[in-house]
Amino acid sequence: AARQFDTGTTEPVSFFLSGLEELLAWQPDANDDFNIAAVPLAQRQPPLRSRRPRTLVCHDMRGGYLEDRFIQGSATRNPYVFYHWRHIDIFVYFSHHTVTIPPVCWTNAAHRNGVPVLGTFITEWTGGEKLCEAFLAAGAEAYGAVSDQLARIAQHYRFDGWLINIENTLSAVAVENLSPFLRRLTAQVHSAVPGGLVIWYDSVLENGALRWQNELNEQNRVFFDACDGLFVNYNWKEEHLERTRRLAGQRHADVYIGVDVFARGDVVGGGFDSHKSLSLIRKHSLSAAIFAPGWVYEHLGAENFLQNENKFWGLLADYLPTHSICTLPLATSFSLGMGTSRFLTGKEEEPGPWYNLSAQEIQPLYTESEGQLLTSCCLQDAWCGGSSLRVQGTIPAGEERTAIRLFSFQMQAPPKLFLNLLYKMEGPHRDEFTVALELTTWDSDTCHEGNITPLPEPHGRHHPRLLPAPPPGLSALLAACSRGSEGWTSRCYELELQGCVLRDLSLLVSRQQASPQETRFTCLLGEVRVLDAASVAASPPQVQSLTASQLWWQ
Repeated sequence: AARQFDTGTTEPVSFFLSGLEELLAWQPDANDDFNIAAVPLAQRQPPLRSRRPRTLVCHDMRGGYLEDRFIQGSATRNPYVFYHWRHIDIFVYFSHHTVTIPPVCWTNAAHRNGVPVLGTFITEWTGGEKLCEAFLAAGAEAYGAVSDQLARIAQHYRFDGWLINIENTLSAVAVENLSPFLRRLTAQVHSAVPGGLVIWYDSVLENGALRWQNELNEQNRVFFDACDGLFVNYNWKEEHLERTRRLAGQRHADVYIGVDVFARGDVVGGGFDSHKSLSLIRKHSLSAAIFAPGWVYEHLGAENFLQNENKFWGLLADYLPTHSICTLPLATSFSLGMGTSRFLTGKEEEPGPWYNLSAQEIQPLYTESEGQLLTSCCLQDAWCGGSSLRVQGTIPAGEERTAIRLFSFQMQAPPKLFLNLLYKMEGPHRDEFTVALELTTWDSDTCHEGNITPLPEPHGRHHPRLLPAPPPGLSALLAACSRGSEGWTSRCYELELQGCVLRDLSLLVSRQQASPQETRFTCLLGEVRVLDAASVAASPPQVQSLTASQLWWQ
């Protein structure tokens, strides 16, 4: 039985490696096909290399490799999912196995949303001391073999690098080779994986002692200098941040200050008070490492998880800069990679719970205003997949409409865009509202809509023109939804722009006339697409050299 398959069901599973022997013996294998990430890392703005302080999430849940190990999904009820990708820069999958290879479903979901994924290499306790003696104290050939293997593994399974976590004392000889090992690993990961990263955890000092510093200082900076970043332990106070900021200099965004959401030890704030930690970290222009945000699921339970998860990230939103989309097409039906049933073209195809993060789609911004949630997941009804996006809000008294931001862009607008929206209004007064899309562009003298010279409104607000029917190139693509069905309405729009940079895509909800009362509305979004008209007109590339492997006929 290969480790790539579940012993009970023979289904393909994600796996880890235990000990030095397994790491050194690892070779690419014909059984690996399922374990290789299928989704390339999407581009986003600003790129990871920018100096803006970043947010790293370190996922540590009950030892890892739970239901997320089933590569083709499982029938899990109320599973743990993560979907606030727009707010984070790096995702680390953590476990206490020597070599944690991130389950491929996490890499697929993160990459689709533009987030790189790191595995973990950990040594701890007396077993860790022996392991470090075996590969660090033995010299360049021995530690070179380990760094070769780690770089090859990341390249082969198509994830993006490693968190290195040495949590045991090192002998004088071993610690002398630690910096050269980190330098070599970092160089190899950079050459094997485009945009690859190696991050060091604040644990061992340059004299080999195991003493968490809760800061960057002269005793651990030698390791920071040898790789792409430092993940600082959790028990810091503000003076630690001040000293760290001074010492980090230009590399302040490469220091990730740990925030333990479980609030173990003496910490500034965890749980729903994690924002207290974040506000201090950002005050000193440092990056943050949010450890075990699965607290929301483990501590508060699976039942109201989605609601609690939105609350948790909503409280942090002020300290988490968002990321923008910089390529088209954008197409999503908002699926979280889970559901209580499966839908296709608005109809329930298959009842029963399912969980498969590889099926998670591009996620929007989940926005709140004055503590009132505007966007959330609706599992009860969907156009396609497991869920739709529920947009709730209020049109204020005296106003005719309100806009809810869905996506942020930072890219040159093509001369002509097609947009497609599938939606369903809910509630008793659903007929009183009209729904449309609004695109904003960054202010600039060069930006014009169509061939009209002055802009229709300040701040470059554009209201794409509703098309009575999809244009010819688009009608084949939208054949299933041009009519809408099961109460869903489909709308196609076009917008011509010249010299513009796209900024935001929002849902615009209007009522027939302004009212002295505020009006509440609920709208479900089933699908949104933003397409470059030129690529719709072009014929799709032909599929070539198709191969199939790992077939099991039933």
